Amino acid sequence: MRHAWIDASAGVAGDMLLAALHDAGAGLDAIRAAVEAVVPGSVEIGMRTVSRAGLRAVKAEVRPLAGNPPHRTWQGIRDLLAAADLPPGVRERALAVFARLAEAEATVHGVPPEDVHFHEVGALDSIADVVGVCAALDDLGAGTVSAGEVAVGSGRVRTAHGELPVPPPAVAELSRDWRIRAGGTGELATPTGMAVIRALAARCEDLPAMSVDATGVGAGGRDTPGRPNVVRVFVGRTETAGPAEPAVLLEANVDDLDPRLWPGVVEGLMAAGASDAWLVPILMKKGRPAHTLSVLCDPSAAPALRARIFQETTTLGVRESPRAKTALPRLFVPVDVGGVSVPIKVGHLDGVIVQVMPEFADVAALAARQGRPERAVLSEALAAAAANELVVGAPLPSAAATPGPAPEPRSGGPAGP
Repeated sequence: MRHAWIDASAGVAGDMLLAALHDAGAGLDAIRAAVEAVVPGSVEIGMRTVSRAGLRAVKAEVRPLAGNPPHRTWQGIRDLLAAADLPPGVRERALAVFARLAEAEATVHGVPPEDVHFHEVGALDSIADVVGVCAALDDLGAGTVSAGEVAVGSGRVRTAHGELPVPPPAVAELSRDWRIRAGGTGELATPTGMAVIRALAARCEDLPAMSVDATGVGAGGRDTPGRPNVVRVFVGRTETAGPAEPAVLLEANVDDLDPRLWPGVVEGLMAAGASDAWLVPILMKKGRPAHTLSVLCDPSAAPALRARIFQETTTLGVRESPRAKTALPRLFVPVDVGGVSVPIKVGHLDGVIVQVMPEFADVAALAARQGRPERAVLSEALAAAAANELVVGAPLPSAAATPGPAPEPRSGGPAGP
């Protein structure tokens, strides 16, 4: 799986990212096909080579074919994406971008996200930018994304709401928990460009260690002397140092979901790629009982899981934070329980066993087949593990040091972090 890193140190806009990803190798046919699936016959997309402050770059030409594109609501855009014939990853990423943008606009204007009208962002060219970027990442095989510090600009800018300071309110809201700087005069980061980074990039970081396969340079509309108005992308494979793995924690507080729905929500998140998902009872304002839904996942799975949380729960916002996850080395050792093979998950550290537990889905399935209590089968599986020298504190048996492949995770619960 490849990684894409975005250099937005000179600013960012949706069309600039689209051009940079195409320059890095994303096929124009794949981009056009995805956009056509969402808004058929409505947008023409082209690419041309330009110069920005003496540097070569690619400029995306996104031209609406409709004379007066409508202002769309978040619900309207969500319906378009849901009905479109798109690869699941493209759809989920595009949903995540617009959900993040709707959340920011709702905060700025003090209205529910469902009531947000996107104005310029809802126009055909911006829908094409978002869907095109998501299709380009998919075409490049970029399963994970990160980005660096973003230049947002300075001064003032005219918008549909009048003259506003730079960065405008939506960009300022999207900048929370991200490194930004002015970087120049004028509006250097648009709401669409910032929403793409915040929805799709798992973390803010300088260029990570990676084996670079391709680079791309996307141009903005202005050619500013002495400051190349470009976005760069680096696509390749990252080098992970040490045992810690990057992870993302998604969280939402919910006080108005029918509690009978929670088991299905959690199971659905696990089936959709979460490493773990859980609920914590809380008290919210005015003493309302509620739950915090927490979802731990690989950065590449965050956009799809974030979109699923919005779809499956009543929350209006999802918090997101990077985490470093250290997993114990583990292996699966089959033991005999009444003539049936049950895999035992063994966590070990420095050659010593520190965790021993049967796969509960197998225990439950065996108990159901034999018509016996689950606790009885679980006790027998633990006894069988002990008989095979699989006990906490014991040396890792040499016979178990080279295990076969781990079993596929069952639907009954997480396979581990």
